[in-house]
Amino acid sequence: MLQKLKNRWQIESNFQLILILITFSVTGSLTLLVRRPIFEYLDINTTTSLWIRIPLSILIITPSYQILLIIVGTFLGQFKFFWAFEKKMLSRFRFVKKA
Repeated sequence: MLQKLKNRWQIESNFQLILILITFSVTGSLTLLVRRPIFEYLDINTTTSLWIRIPLSILIITPSYQILLIIVGTFLGQFKFFWAFEKKMLSRFRFVKKA
């Protein structure tokens, strides 16, 4: 399974794979930490309707995740990988043309 990821992402070393997996893990956790104070500022809590909480969560989490992925990836020395990863992901949303 790990070899499949290495082949798919075109990386050579297990160490780089570990750094990439750590980046994904840390970024996911940080994204939720970013959402919490924004929800508190907007006074959104468990009594707020799901019809409001879910769309707002998506609107906050999606861009936060993209930005944090680049920041954490850069901090762990994987900027090149995550910059290419972001461009590929954004091209699927039609924000960036494929190179």
